[in-house]
Amino acid sequence: MTDPVIGVLALQGDVREHLIALAAADAVARPVRRPEELAEVDGLVIPGGESTTISKLAVLFGVMEPLRARVRAGMPVYGTCAGMIMLADKILDPRSGQETIGGIDMIVRRNAFGRQNESFEAEVDVKGVPGHPVEGVFIRAPWVESVGAEVEVLAEHDGHIVAVRQGTALATSFHPELTGDHRVHSLFVDMVRANRTAESL
Repeated sequence: MTDPVIGVLALQGDVREHLIALAAADAVARPVRRPEELAEVDGLVIPGGESTTISKLAVLFGVMEPLRARVRAGMPVYGTCAGMIMLADKILDPRSGQETIGGIDMIVRRNAFGRQNESFEAEVDVKGVPGHPVEGVFIRAPWVESVGAEVEVLAEHDGHIVAVRQGTALATSFHPELTGDHRVHSLFVDMVRANRTAESL
């Protein structure tokens, strides 16, 4: 089977770093801004940035509703930091007009670990990622306040949930794309491969 085609939502945030990490994890990586580009990928990464801005730009570029539809239909999706907020079914303290894609039955708190000057790095044990702990880069990072029964908690830091999975949706509070360690991206690529295999049966 050919390598999966995985897009990175290229509206804001560290798009280039995700493209590099996905390519290192044996995926064909492409930037996605418009519905026609979304239609051509097997999975999608939603990068960090500012969740309110990403939300507004997704609506402006006409990609919000197609993205919601594909996530509902089971397209694998991975959100980091602001991307985690975008995948939450509920935000505790949304800004006016802020929308989410949804897909993970969780309640997320924005900027929960503090502002920009309180950013930090920490080792995180992530379930499903073999070997040593992942170096988590937390930048104005959210955390997960609570999850539904179908959500698997993959990691916690300082008593707070920082990585989750529900079916074909994955989310982390931190930025693995900034570390040169591509194991979390490899986990997501494996999820996309498994989904393609299931769809072909």
